Amino acid sequence: MNHVIWNDNLNLGVDSIDKEHQVLFSTMNKLLKISEAKEKSEFACREGVKFLKNHTTEHFEHEEEYMRSIDYADYEIHKRLHDDFRFGTLPALEREMVEANYSEESLRHFLGVCIGWMVSHTQTEDLAIVGKVMSKWANLPHEKEKDALEQTIIQLIQDIFHLKAKLLSEQYAGENFGKKICCRLIYRSKKKEKWEITLIFEESILLNIVSGILNSEYQKVDDMVINIARYLARQFIERISESFPSIDLYEVEKEALLTQEQLTKSFERAQPPCSLLFSTEAGYFAFCAATYDSNQSKIKFTIDHSSAMQTIREYLAKEDVVPKKKVLVVDDSEFMRTRIKQLLSENYEVIEADSSITAIKNLAINRPDLILLDYEMPVCNGRQALEMIRSDKETANIPVMFLTGRRDRESVQKVMELKPERYLLKTMPDADIKKSVDNFFSK
Repeated sequence: MNHVIWNDNLNLGVDSIDKEHQVLFSTMNKLLKISEAKEKSEFACREGVKFLKNHTTEHFEHEEEYMRSIDYADYEIHKRLHDDFRFGTLPALEREMVEANYSEESLRHFLGVCIGWMVSHTQTEDLAIVGKVMSKWANLPHEKEKDALEQTIIQLIQDIFHLKAKLLSEQYAGENFGKKICCRLIYRSKKKEKWEITLIFEESILLNIVSGILNSEYQKVDDMVINIARYLARQFIERISESFPSIDLYEVEKEALLTQEQLTKSFERAQPPCSLLFSTEAGYFAFCAATYDSNQSKIKFTIDHSSAMQTIREYLAKEDVVPKKKVLVVDDSEFMRTRIKQLLSENYEVIEADSSITAIKNLAINRPDLILLDYEMPVCNGRQALEMIRSDKETANIPVMFLTGRRDRESVQKVMELKPERYLLKTMPDADIKKSVDNFFSK
């Protein structure tokens, strides 16, 4: 069963707030369990959502009271994020479920947005309160600018997509709400300023649009649908530019199609100051915009344009089959991570982390079935990482195999004292490493 893992690294050190966070995670897990049941109870869904909403509101009030008590510098920004979620996103998601009689799709939307928002918010904005990380939302647009842009986008969705839209969130952070096409374009202004704009279409919206164009029901995303999405993205952005002359989009420099994984990673690098999520009767749509100056690092395009169509087709074509076992590879060597991924990806879902800290954070949202952990890493080595994993009751039972480059007796003895599933020498042939992982899962 999918579930959200609470990790002690998410603790602020403020006991009352930390306990409330754990209750929120527990409630989301209960809703996940309900959503996966063959016979879903509308009453159970409704009561679970009601409890989550009430507890969230109460928790926000307590958290805001604490921020005021310590004169937190970013209180206004943090409260604005809270207000958007409790007064905008949550009620809109709840209305959608009620109108859909708590259908599987509406529940999936609710959980995808809520879980993504809660985990991301706790990992970043809440930890920023006590100085553990930096806030991602430092450049929010002014209210008047935001309101004008929201209304323009709602009107354009009506004009171009022929759909009625409602704002769902003012701070979309890449939450996974289902299969989607993500179109990202880099524009250059006449003053050489660069804009990064990403339009995210839920698959069902695109199929609705294409069905309208062809005057017949279109049920599968193919090359034509993807190309229509690319065309619509440009048309939509050009109309935005016409309505807002300050958004000077003179020339397209780059275009890319992103998968969910790449979208999430780009949001982790830098959160777009303008990031809006809308709900329509046909599905979800998001508009995200940033200048290069507002990003913390240069934008990276990880899908080669020549292979983009095939990559997106493969992503959308995934069937609801028995999921692959997940293997988390933790190694500061990109070469080693790539080697293991190439070795295992045919039979397993391989997740990568370049440090122990990154791995521990990822455990909260993507629990693996096995961890391959480099014993010798800077800052936080394999021994320390294993101790952290085992100190948390939610992750203590995740099996770990050590990867090590040392084979002398003393080093091997130190590794085995920690009682891992086994240790793998990096000098082993690929076939032997693969066989060790296969044998573990065949037990």
